[in-house]
Amino acid sequence: MDQSAQPLRDIANPGIKAQGELLRELRAEVANLLGRNSYNFPGAQPVSFARRHLAEELRREDYYVCEKSDGIRYLLYLTTDEAGNECHYLVDRKNDYWWLSQRNLHFPLAHDRTAFHTGTLIDGELVMDAMPNGEKEPKFLVFDLLALDGKADLLSKPLDKRLGYFREHVMKPYKSLFSAFPEELQYQAFRVEMKEMQFSYGIEMMFREVLPSLKHQNDGLIFTCRSSPYQFGTDPHILKWKAPHENTVDFRLRLHFPLVEPTEQERADGQTEPFVDYESVPEARLLVFTGTDRGKPGYDEFKEPLYLAEDEWETLKSWGDPLQDRVIECCLDEEKRWRLYRFRDDKTEANHVSTVNSVLESIKDGVSEGELLAAAKGIKDGWKMRQQQQQGGH
Repeated sequence: MDQSAQPLRDIANPGIKAQGELLRELRAEVANLLGRNSYNFPGAQPVSFARRHLAEELRREDYYVCEKSDGIRYLLYLTTDEAGNECHYLVDRKNDYWWLSQRNLHFPLAHDRTAFHTGTLIDGELVMDAMPNGEKEPKFLVFDLLALDGKADLLSKPLDKRLGYFREHVMKPYKSLFSAFPEELQYQAFRVEMKEMQFSYGIEMMFREVLPSLKHQNDGLIFTCRSSPYQFGTDPHILKWKAPHENTVDFRLRLHFPLVEPTEQERADGQTEPFVDYESVPEARLLVFTGTDRGKPGYDEFKEPLYLAEDEWETLKSWGDPLQDRVIECCLDEEKRWRLYRFRDDKTEANHVSTVNSVLESIKDGVSEGELLAAAKGIKDGWKMRQQQQQGGH
């Protein structure tokens, strides 16, 4: 392995971004691998958790639960370059392909450590783990598998089968390789691990054991239906739970600066016409994406503005970054005002109006940690009853 290679330092810029014809070829290649006509990002997207999901979904169907990492979602594409060498791309939600150049990554086959997987698409999240020595370690946490060695018939299989294929064919040989050569791990672009999945009624364990022991940031839980096939785009069987006060919405920011009359001094200096005051706090409007019509994105203005305190505005100005039309993640404060949480430059678009309505429903109809814990027994009883029915049916 190339021992000049280093682990990733910036998970938002993991490699060299494919451009032009190469990007088109890669998108077509992945669409073809998955048997799709669309060249869009194929990753499944969750819906926001609402109160009805406690009774309608979690009690009626078998779900797994895992922590929702506050990292960056990527599909990891294992393929070959023109010379037939092992080659890896990370595919982000903007459907950009990042070539992991000068990075060590190797996913051996079970029967031959020098051979490798191709035509394989893995769903996961890149995080930076905080290590005891103060350093950061990049880690790719796997939560699904779309295609393995050129076969996408996995898509129709249930989640537990897809994860079983990944564990057996990819994870086992990978772990075997690095237990034999542990010193090589330090040269890998990132470590690969499977995200820890619990049965949906293991909620207490999630809150008591799993979340407190994480080495990276977390912003909720993900419930995924055990028996569902993989679904491109929004999947109503993947539920994203956040504590009601932590639900956020991605808006497009539109700043409107006040038009002011010149002062006496400015008039004396020759400024006689009203002018736009870019120094004072602007009116910050929030735009919701309504879809694309004839190639043009459409927006509606959200019913409430973004609240910008003066000190916040001074900080934003001091950065010198363009702010107009950026996608921003917003949360509600204790006074029910929308506040800037962070910039989402990893996203090309604000949340669609349907997503916004779903999040607003989650906020209004939010399920607290206590209510989730209280529901665990009913969820477990439903799971056990289905198991008994299946066993009785055999």
